[in-house]
Amino acid sequence: MPSRFCVLASGSAGNCAFLQHDQFGLLIDAGIGPRVLGARLAAIGASWRNVNAVVLTHTHTDHWKERTFGQLKQLRIPIYCSPRHCEALVRTGSYFNDLSTAGLVRHIHDSVSFEISRGLTCRPILVPHDSEPTFAFRIDGPPGLFEPQWSIGYAADLGHAPTHLLDAFASTSVLAIEFNHCVEMQQSSGRPRILIDRVLGERGHLSNEQGADAVKAIVERSSPGALRHLVQLHLSRDCNRPSLAAEYGAKALASCRSSAVVTTAQQFRASRIIALEGATAKRIAAA
Repeated sequence: MPSRFCVLASGSAGNCAFLQHDQFGLLIDAGIGPRVLGARLAAIGASWRNVNAVVLTHTHTDHWKERTFGQLKQLRIPIYCSPRHCEALVRTGSYFNDLSTAGLVRHIHDSVSFEISRGLTCRPILVPHDSEPTFAFRIDGPPGLFEPQWSIGYAADLGHAPTHLLDAFASTSVLAIEFNHCVEMQQSSGRPRILIDRVLGERGHLSNEQGADAVKAIVERSSPGALRHLVQLHLSRDCNRPSLAAEYGAKALASCRSSAVVTTAQQFRASRIIALEGATAKRIAAA
C-alpha cells in the first residue's frame, strides 16, 4: 500500500493525524473521541483496523481523550510517550492505567530515534510549550527502489521554533507546523489578559508570522526542492482565519522559491491525503 499522510483534526477541540506506511498505521496524538476518529478514518478510506500505534506529543487534553485510550486498550494498540507523560496520565483516569497494565505503553525520549515499524523511524524532538515535555516528531520512511526517502516533520504546539527543531526538520518532504493565530486578532480578542499572554509567550503557540519564519528557516536549511508540502496546524477558531494563515504560508514559500503546496488543516474534517512518494510527493483527494 502506498504511504500516505492526513490530518484528521487540528485545533483546540482536538488533534490527531494519521500516517500509513505499507500495512502499518500510526496516529500522531489521539485528541478526538473514538467514534469521531473512526468516522474521520472512514472519510479517507481507512478504519480503526488500520491503526497499529499512537505517538503522543504532550498531555494537554486536546491531544488525548480518555475514551480513545479505552479503544486503544480494547484493540491492543500501543501508545508511545514520555515517562513524564505517564506520570501525568496515570492520575487522570482508569484507561491509561489499563493500557499500562496491559503492557501497551512504550517510553520514548528526546532526540532518541526509534523504529516504530519496519523501515519507519520516529525521532521525538523537545519543543517549548507549557506542557512538559512537549514533542515534535520527525518521521522518516525507507528509501524506495526508484525514489528518494520521504520524511515528515510534525510540530503542533510550540511557543517558538528553536534552532534544534529547524535543524531537525531540514529536508523534510512534508512539513506540518503550527500557524495558530494572528497577533492583532489575539490582542483585540477580548480574551482574558492572562490567556493572551500565555498564547503569545515563549511557551505558548506560534503566530502566522512565526510559522512563516520557521518555514523559511527550514527551507533555507534544506536541499533544493526537498519540501513538497506545507501543512498548517492548530489554527485558532477565534484569532485566525484559514485564508490568512494560507496567505502567510504561501508568501513564506514564495520568498524562498519553494514550490511546496499549502494545506491548511481544519478542526472538523479530515484534510486531503498527501501521498508520500519521495521527491514526487503529491496531494490526492480524500475518499
